[in-house]
Amino acid sequence: MELSPFGHISYCTNIHAGEHWEEVFDKLKQYIPRIKTEVSPDKSFGIGLRLSDIASKELLEGNNLTEFVNWMAETDTYVFTMNGFPFGSFHNTVVKDQVHAPDWITQARLDYSKRLLFILSQILPQGMSGGVSTNPVGYRHWFKGQSESEGALEKGASQMLEVALYLHQLEKETGKYLHLDIEPEPDGFLENSPEVLDFFQEYLLRLGKPKFQNELGVSAEEAERLIKRHLTLCYDICHFALAYESPEYTLGALKQAGIQVGKVQVSAALRILFDAEPNKVWQVLEAFDESTYLHQVTQQTEEGVKTYADLPDLLAHKGDFTELRAHFHVPIFLERYGLLQSTQDQIKAVVDYAKTHAVSEHWEVETYTWDVLPADLKTEMGACIIRELQWLKSEFES
Repeated sequence: MELSPFGHISYCTNIHAGEHWEEVFDKLKQYIPRIKTEVSPDKSFGIGLRLSDIASKELLEGNNLTEFVNWMAETDTYVFTMNGFPFGSFHNTVVKDQVHAPDWITQARLDYSKRLLFILSQILPQGMSGGVSTNPVGYRHWFKGQSESEGALEKGASQMLEVALYLHQLEKETGKYLHLDIEPEPDGFLENSPEVLDFFQEYLLRLGKPKFQNELGVSAEEAERLIKRHLTLCYDICHFALAYESPEYTLGALKQAGIQVGKVQVSAALRILFDAEPNKVWQVLEAFDESTYLHQVTQQTEEGVKTYADLPDLLAHKGDFTELRAHFHVPIFLERYGLLQSTQDQIKAVVDYAKTHAVSEHWEVETYTWDVLPADLKTEMGACIIRELQWLKSEFES
């Protein structure tokens, strides 16, 4: 739904299991009409669509795309953003670091991303911008040493620039403006604002400006403008909370560098405070240990942010801590989880910032851990999605 002047607000359908298009479409039919009735009864409802590589290929087969467009017309819905981070299976399997596979050094990631953007160009309403979020080049622990890492960043930047050129041409052909939204997260090559700024300056712009000048016959200034127009940031609130960055700092730094926020993913991390009954806190935290997703844990130290690669790594070395934050995309409408808290305050801070600053046209709630939450926190999914969207809407309207 569009909530003026903030932009389009929805939730990411990666919450629904389904790797084939038929499964995805069945879930949309099951949940979207009910959610729209509750959240946006009098306005069109936007969808944050997630398609696996397989589903994206299947959607382009036969009459599938036409049937989907017709269904959206019948239900008064539209797609304005897509999640292109998880390539393959995202449910009922061990995902962990494989959420980054294939990464941006591969042809498969490039082809998948361009396919998603093409699909979006076909279904995006005229006059509306569209974006596809993607992983932050790759998983840094797969690469050994500075040389391998720099090589991966260079290759990843080169392939993202191919996407930017593709989107420039696509806009000329369709009149639709689309962007690729790069999503920093813990243990990705891009984790925080300094790394984002460095990637844009030292890789995307260094490689991209002469490439765009040569291929498009434009000035260096125009080349930079086009790169920053089509390559933007996906600002995941949970991820930047894990980096211990305030929204004012991050969003201010991006604006100063001329980097756009293509999408805000509205999400919350777990905050673990050890101010009372630390043994009980550890017991509660252990209930969140599960085998599907990576749950990096971060600690603010005098030397900077220290990251534990996964929750079991922390639990195996319990120490004396004051505060930790865990990558767990917990429901955004809750501030506390028993003895644990969330970084819901960071969401409120971003919304407050957006009331006086232009942030992004796209806002997507991304809570995807419902199935792996401790039993006492699980409830019916549709009701939870509705509650999340109503909570976010009320924060914007307050």
